[in-house]
Amino acid sequence: MSFFKRLMIVAVVTILLLGLSMVFSYDIIKFDYVTFLEVQPSFDNMEKPLPVAARSVPIEGAAYIPGQGVPDNPIEADAFSVDRGNLLFSVHCAQCHGPEADGAGAIAGSLLFAPRDLTSQNVQDLPDGSIFLTISQGIVIEGVIRMPALNENLSVRDRWDVVNYIKSLEPKPAQ
Repeated sequence: MSFFKRLMIVAVVTILLLGLSMVFSYDIIKFDYVTFLEVQPSFDNMEKPLPVAARSVPIEGAAYIPGQGVPDNPIEADAFSVDRGNLLFSVHCAQCHGPEADGAGAIAGSLLFAPRDLTSQNVQDLPDGSIFLTISQGIVIEGVIRMPALNENLSVRDRWDVVNYIKSLEPKPAQ
């Protein structure tokens, strides 16, 4: 067999192997293996989040201890914290509660339950820890989510800064 024939056989075999590997690598012929992400269980945002493991402590420290009442605010309500809380509020809260925190956000009209007016006297009279827990855990009444929990979106420090911003708002007189 001549050198040219051997070279052609090697080239044909190489091209066939390369073509066959490309068929499988580009999912032209698809095999579902357990390692593919589309066949593994997954959760969408806010869909049945897993509970925190018993006796676990978050990396940034315990935000509060269940059964011990509302936590005390460890962050001083200085200008830095209030400004930071204002920025975080505008990103995470204003679409529902409105830029003025009066409950008139851009999507407030399409919600099943109207968002609270955070400038109302009864909200301003709440302890800082109650507002913090509401931001952390959300509000669920009879299985209906009235406000989503933001503990996965905001760090502990972020939530306290939002609390400081909310408490810095000028309260409206009770009606």
